[in-house]
Amino acid sequence: MEVMKTNSSNNWKIPLYKIYTDEEDFTQITKIIKRGNNWALGPEIEEFENAIKNYVGVDYCLTLNSGTSALHATFLAYGFGLNDEVIVPSFSFISTANSVSFVGSTPVFADIEENTFGLDPKLIPQAISQKTKAIVPMDYGGISCKINQIKEVAQSNNLLLIEDSAEALGASVNGKKVGSIADSSIFSFCGNKVLTTGEGGAIVTNDKAIFEKIKLIRSHGRMDNVRYFENTEQSKYLELGYNWRMSSITAALGISQISKLDKIIKMRQDNAEYISKSLSKFPEIITPSSDGDSEHIYQMYTIRLSSKEIRDKLHNFLTEKSIFSKIYFSPIHLTDFYRNKFGMKKNFLPLTEIISEQILTLPLYPNMTSEEKIYLIESISEFFDYQ
Repeated sequence: MEVMKTNSSNNWKIPLYKIYTDEEDFTQITKIIKRGNNWALGPEIEEFENAIKNYVGVDYCLTLNSGTSALHATFLAYGFGLNDEVIVPSFSFISTANSVSFVGSTPVFADIEENTFGLDPKLIPQAISQKTKAIVPMDYGGISCKINQIKEVAQSNNLLLIEDSAEALGASVNGKKVGSIADSSIFSFCGNKVLTTGEGGAIVTNDKAIFEKIKLIRSHGRMDNVRYFENTEQSKYLELGYNWRMSSITAALGISQISKLDKIIKMRQDNAEYISKSLSKFPEIITPSSDGDSEHIYQMYTIRLSSKEIRDKLHNFLTEKSIFSKIYFSPIHLTDFYRNKFGMKKNFLPLTEIISEQILTLPLYPNMTSEEKIYLIESISEFFDYQ
């Protein structure tokens, strides 16, 4: 029987994650509140966007209110529609596939490879049809998928490549930052991300036309040469749009967070190295690691167990020890919605289904204490002592 416990930090000796903050975060937010205006459309938004694009190494960035909105807006900007198919992983957060469905296109699931848990470039061609519009890989847990090989597949088949990098801002491949390789990429700033603003997202691209389209889409289809609340003239509404803007307060927090992003990443990497070294003595565990040319930022620390039975027992044991662990992810194609809508069945994506039954995400965060790390390792050791 699975042991259930609510996710309140007060209920856990070790929560799954803690957000790294300092006085600069409070200073930035307080400054916006105290000025008494421009909480919604202030200059901090463009400042945060410039910081992101410079960090990633691209020409354009737009912030939105979530990573899901960023993905949805990107698909709209590229003109995805009813007769289009989009290749996506099933081993991802559900918004990767849902955003395809939002625009009326059909998500086509492809299997993953074992090193990064990203789409397998060798298997993608099998999923391509005359209706295929794009490939949308996802970077799992803070490491890039095999993006360069996937890009070769996309280019050889004249397909768009849009990278769901929600979990990987700061990661790199061969020295190039994630987000600078695909046609467009999105990031998430949700509460458990390496850079977090509570909620929020961004799209990065070198395509000016896509940048201009998303500017309209995220703000009611409105073209403003001057910020809306500083403009006495009537606005022009050029197309159907949404209210997907990021607030000034959120952007101010983002400015503070990105200024220390490399520091946060180094703290996560150091903690991951300690945990991996400590867990190396257990043959039943495969720890996460970099894939040669890829830098891992450890947005999540996900281990792979030798069987579902051991994974489930360890998951329950850690809960009993008041250590929060979580299964990221269950296959999207086996959720009720995708089973019912597309008739998806088990054994369709063998490796996705095997890995989803063997993985377990353990606590990891920048300011994880020595006592917390020791308690985590000792608890796992205790579990295997009784197996």
